[in-house]
Amino acid sequence: MNTTQQEAANKIFMKNAIIRLICLVAVALATAGVRAEKFSAGGISFEGPKGWLSQKPSSSMRKAQFVVKGKGSEKAEVVFFHFGPGAAGGVQANVQRWLGQFKEPADKLKAQITDETIDGTMVTYVTAEGTFMKGPPFGGNKVPVPNSGLLGAIIDSKQGAVFIKATGPKNIIKSTEKALRAMVKTALKNK
Repeated sequence: MNTTQQEAANKIFMKNAIIRLICLVAVALATAGVRAEKFSAGGISFEGPKGWLSQKPSSSMRKAQFVVKGKGSEKAEVVFFHFGPGAAGGVQANVQRWLGQFKEPADKLKAQITDETIDGTMVTYVTAEGTFMKGPPFGGNKVPVPNSGLLGAIIDSKQGAVFIKATGPKNIIKSTEKALRAMVKTALKNK
């Protein structure tokens, strides 16, 4: 093999090596968010469902934060809060606060509030649909987002309530409900 042929072979080898490296990086990035994320809130250990992409919490109030992707660029957000015993008000105050984050009055939201006891722990689930007013929770500019859904769970933990709130396009929220409920049930059965 002469020098020109050797240089051509080296270029092909390097090009193929770079392509392989790019593919490996792409696969690593694509699967990084697919793995389950384990975390604790209020003394309860949770594991984020498969397909929920873990994110760094956007505020210190959040114990965990996930994105659930839908079709195209649609996505929903799932956040976990824990403030300690007696903090953040009771179940009813938080349910009303969540429903108050919609443009429509609570009686127009198709809201459903159900209680379930799992291994001796009370869980309140909340669902609603309408125009969600996206923005900071206490004041600031709000942007109306029509066709939104809310799925919440309030877990009555011995260390203070754990609040789980999913908001986004109602089709994603509906498809998230089964996974969220299963996650809560598993966490409480394993406590």
